[in-house]
Amino acid sequence: MLTVPTDHGALMDKVYRHQRYIYDFTRRFYLAGRDELIGNLGIRPGESVVEVGCGTGRNLVKMARRYPLATIFGVDASGEMLKSAQQAIERANMTGRIQLVHGLAEDLTPEMFAGCARFDHVVFSYSLSMIPEWKQALKRAYRASPDGKIHIADFGGLIGAWLPFAWLMRLWLNLFHVTPREEILQNLRICSETMEPGTVPRILSAHYAFIWQGPSKTVQSLAL
Repeated sequence: MLTVPTDHGALMDKVYRHQRYIYDFTRRFYLAGRDELIGNLGIRPGESVVEVGCGTGRNLVKMARRYPLATIFGVDASGEMLKSAQQAIERANMTGRIQLVHGLAEDLTPEMFAGCARFDHVVFSYSLSMIPEWKQALKRAYRASPDGKIHIADFGGLIGAWLPFAWLMRLWLNLFHVTPREEILQNLRICSETMEPGTVPRILSAHYAFIWQGPSKTVQSLAL
């Protein structure tokens, strides 16, 4: 496992050093749409998928089970979270199916992983809202998968939510350096309507969250 010491990586280690033990239990209550995203990946036999910000490996194991003939990769800035991911993979007896790398989304390339020439699918599951340079992360995703697909589930701007709930939610997310970005959702909608009309983001409950899945060329415009 490649070790990439960075300021952001150190911050994520500090935040999740202890949180990683309860992360999956607590986040299942408010990270909406993750399983729907996985169920709609449409990975074909022999294709590869990388999750950017794979955290505890929860999604990686689910992807490996649902798509048994796919090659699965995961990258995360936090070495602490990757410890939990490795343990989850071992418990699921999928050590040979899933490869992990410690690194930044902004540095994503297939060459980070042994024997990987390309990604057919790139997944961001509630990670773009945690990545400081999210546009650079999307640029890297496009370059790593120019003919593939990008799949995103993340927080919306909470603009339609009950104000006290939205305020408390933002306060809670801020503790973990999570920033809901309505601009991502709005720009995805504009780019999708212009380039791929059939891939407009699906909004979940009052802009609480959204799901978007489409060709990587769409996010190339978003990342400019």
